[in-house]
Amino acid sequence: MLTSLLSRSQALGPSFRWLLWSDTLMLLSLMVGQVVLPWWIAQEGGAADLAIYGTALSAISFIGMPLLSPLGDRHAKRRLIATGLAAFALATAAIAGVASFGHYHLGTLIALQMVPVLAMAVILPTSASLSAELVPAARLSQALGAQQSAQSLGRMIGPALGGVALAAVGTALTLWMQGLLLIAAAVLASRLPNRDMSASDGQPRAAWWADLRAGVKANWAIPLERGWILVNGVSWMFLFPAFTLLVPLKVQSLGLSAVWLGFCEAALSLGMLVGALGFSAWWAQRQGRFATRVTAAALQGCALGVAGLSEHPGVLVAAFAVAGLANSAVVLVGMTQRMLARPLAFRARMAAGTIMTAQMAATLGPALAGLALTYWPVRTVHATFGVLGAIASLGLAVVPGFRAFMALDAAEVEGWYGRTYPGAFQPSGKS
Repeated sequence: MLTSLLSRSQALGPSFRWLLWSDTLMLLSLMVGQVVLPWWIAQEGGAADLAIYGTALSAISFIGMPLLSPLGDRHAKRRLIATGLAAFALATAAIAGVASFGHYHLGTLIALQMVPVLAMAVILPTSASLSAELVPAARLSQALGAQQSAQSLGRMIGPALGGVALAAVGTALTLWMQGLLLIAAAVLASRLPNRDMSASDGQPRAAWWADLRAGVKANWAIPLERGWILVNGVSWMFLFPAFTLLVPLKVQSLGLSAVWLGFCEAALSLGMLVGALGFSAWWAQRQGRFATRVTAAALQGCALGVAGLSEHPGVLVAAFAVAGLANSAVVLVGMTQRMLARPLAFRARMAAGTIMTAQMAATLGPALAGLALTYWPVRTVHATFGVLGAIASLGLAVVPGFRAFMALDAAEVEGWYGRTYPGAFQPSGKS
């Protein structure tokens, strides 16, 4: 598995390789944090604190994403990613210091976590758009598959590492370890090409507000993008808590240790990795992109529903592995199409628009889950949210133009949004 990934990364060039391994360490550290912080909060503050934490951070990300996303199209991406990772590492060190003194305070934790959330609001759209600049269009699908494989490797190792470390050395030392991983990711990111988009595209720097409006306008003016974003937003409102907030509560409700939380997250990532290493591509070749995208989304939600109903740890872990496999197909099938269809100068802003909508759903989802938990047990809420997410995701099948768009080949889809909807990318104030 690792040998295959190394071979593919070598073929895609040294610049892409630095991005690949920086992403791997970043995701590994994120997953360590995703195990240790929710577990700490669930133990000290319970479901109520966990719901407040998830809602507050998602709201901050929802605000920060559109405000910071224009940076990715206007400044050197290497500097943005490396600086964001360094800020993330410093904030993690501060949280580790608080934990070292045994001081749990939800307000302090949320305040410190604002820095990583805002850093990721810069890093995610910037990293997503950078892949398309480091490899030729014909190899973008291969590059995105390799990137997802590397990220899935980090997602798979991180939870297991976090769960074992949490059980062995406790919260504080696990957080210090996360900080060191982030520093390593920042060092790798500093090796990326230093390209200043404001100079390379030959266009003057637009006002901040104009950049922001342009990205939102482009997403909303294209019917296909608009429908895609809305369907994903509704389904993610239910799926996000089923992937995050409800997992440590589910594990604790079964009387299991933090190691099992790590196993669940690792199984999810293992499924993603298997999908990224070829299963998703095989599925799409067998069924076609359209059918694969729709059925994988439905399977993902149903697997989370099974995880909610399960009373056996083995079934719980297996359900998350299936959900991860389906999620890999959901993410990878269509990602290449969307990325190539967007004009180069708008890729970070348009990617940020989709992430922003997901963050809105991620803000509403934990609040809704927290409210539901006051009436029903974790088992019922988890299963219901998974099934509702599956049902909502089927709406993508009726989005106008989606089926035809998914059938386009790489040559046809490159720049398709710009050719088909040129008005969506005109400067603000022009019709």
